[in-house]
Amino acid sequence: MEINPLEYLLNPNKRIFWIFLLSSLLIALTYLWLNPREKRINFSKKLWLHPSAILDYGYFVFMAFFKVLVIFPILFGAKEVALWVNAALLGEYGYTRLEGFSYAQIMFIFTLSLFIVSDFTRYWLHRFLHTMPMLWEFHKVHHSAKVLNPLTFYRVHPVESLLFGLRYSLSIGLVSGVFIFFFGAMIDIYDILGVNILAFMFSLIGSNLRHSHIRLGFGEKFEKFLISPYQHQIHHSKHHTDTNFGGFLAIWDWIFGTLTLSKGVGRLKLGINSDDMKNFGNFQNLVFFPFFAIYQSFKKHFF
Repeated sequence: MEINPLEYLLNPNKRIFWIFLLSSLLIALTYLWLNPREKRINFSKKLWLHPSAILDYGYFVFMAFFKVLVIFPILFGAKEVALWVNAALLGEYGYTRLEGFSYAQIMFIFTLSLFIVSDFTRYWLHRFLHTMPMLWEFHKVHHSAKVLNPLTFYRVHPVESLLFGLRYSLSIGLVSGVFIFFFGAMIDIYDILGVNILAFMFSLIGSNLRHSHIRLGFGEKFEKFLISPYQHQIHHSKHHTDTNFGGFLAIWDWIFGTLTLSKGVGRLKLGINSDDMKNFGNFQNLVFFPFFAIYQSFKKHFF
C-alpha cells in the first residue's frame, strides 16, 4: 500500500487540508495586521525551527505511516457499528419507521445529530485523557509541545489515536444505526466535499490556528458556544490543562464547568511540568516513554 503524507493536504477530512490551511493563513495575516507587535514571534525561526517544532514535523510523517499500517487495520468502522445497532433495534422492537418527515428534514436532523454527538464524545474522551492517570500518560505526548504549529495537532500517541478512532466509529455508527432503524437506509448528510457541512465550516474559521501563536479569541459571548483558537492555546498552557476540552463547541465546557474564556488570561507558558517535559524531547520517548511511566506506576503500587 502506497502511503504519502502529502495526501493530507488534499483530503478534506484532514485538519491540514489545503483550504483549511489557506483560510487560517488569511485569518492569521489579518490578525497580525491588526496586532503588529505579534509579528516577531509568529515569523521567527525560533518558532518554526524550534526543536519541538522539528520533532512535530518528523512525528507527523511517522504517524501518517503508522495509522495506515497498524491502527486502521485493527479498527472496526462506523458502518459495522451502524449495522449492528440497526440489527439490535430490529431484534428488540421489530420493524419501525417514523413517518411525516421530508427527505430534507431527515438530512438536516441527521447532519446536526452526527455533528453534536461526535463533538460531545470528543469532549468526554479528551477530558478522560486528562483525568484518568493512565490515559494522561499517553496524552502528555500532545501537551509536551513547547511551541505550537498546525502539525502539533498530529503529535498524538498511537494509543490515543486508536482511542479517537474507536470513538469516531462508535459515535458515528450509533447515530447512523438509529437513523437507519427509524428512517431506512436512504439517509444522507449536508456536506461540502464529502465532509459534514458543520464540521467543514468550523474547520474553515481557523481550526489550524488552535495550534499556533495567533492569540485569536472570539469574545466572551461567542466563547461560551465556540472554542476559539486562543482558548485551545490556553488549554495547552501549564496552568490551564484542566479546562477547554471542547472540539468545535464550547458549550460542553460551559455546561460541565471546565470553561476558561480568553479574556483576562495572562502570558501563557506552554507544556507540562518540567519533570515531565524532559521525558518527551525525542522521537523514541514520544512513543515509548508513556509505557515505561505506566509500568513504573504499576510497579510502585502493586509490587
